[in-house]
Amino acid sequence: MDGRRKERALDLGCAVGRSTFELARGFDSVIGLDFSHGFIRVAVEMKEKGFIQYALPEEGELVSHHEKRLAEFGLADTQNKVAFRQGDAQDLDPSLTDYNLIFAGNLIDRLPNPARFLTHIHERLRIGGLLIITSPYTWLPDFTPREKWIGGFIKDRQPFTTQDGMIGLLSPCFELIDDTHQVPFVIRETRRKFQHTIAAMTVWERVN
Repeated sequence: MDGRRKERALDLGCAVGRSTFELARGFDSVIGLDFSHGFIRVAVEMKEKGFIQYALPEEGELVSHHEKRLAEFGLADTQNKVAFRQGDAQDLDPSLTDYNLIFAGNLIDRLPNPARFLTHIHERLRIGGLLIITSPYTWLPDFTPREKWIGGFIKDRQPFTTQDGMIGLLSPCFELIDDTHQVPFVIRETRRKFQHTIAAMTVWERVN
């Protein structure tokens, strides 16, 4: 984002809001949106109080209790720069537009119709703005019907990747400017069980 305007950002699929607060380090105003009421409730609590308290499963019925504060992460001064909404990334409110940056973190392979999202997202972004997408491309029928997958299958006897699909859907309005980064993340399930995932990151500039 060096040299680009950093006024407004939109964080789609923000979960409990960590990425929204992080974006607010560099942007004047950031809205975090997620489909889950529960996630948004936690994010709003963190914004309003500056801390949250929560329990983690340890083993069986045993849990441990924890507290996290924005100040621990150097994010205390971002509270007044963020807002959170519950909503559907495929059916955004008309007011959510004119952004310098849109971040869709680990979102597209959990949408019922990712092509619909990708073919309309340019409407929410300024010309010259950036769309950043991260995803492990884990296509599952539980989230996305097989006929709605945008990649991860054989097409014309050749492997057709999710990036192939994104290029086809986004190229009318976007230019792919970076696809070189891989983003690892870990999800804790219990004290001794973790999911380790690597998401691909692509960065797109709106040109039309």
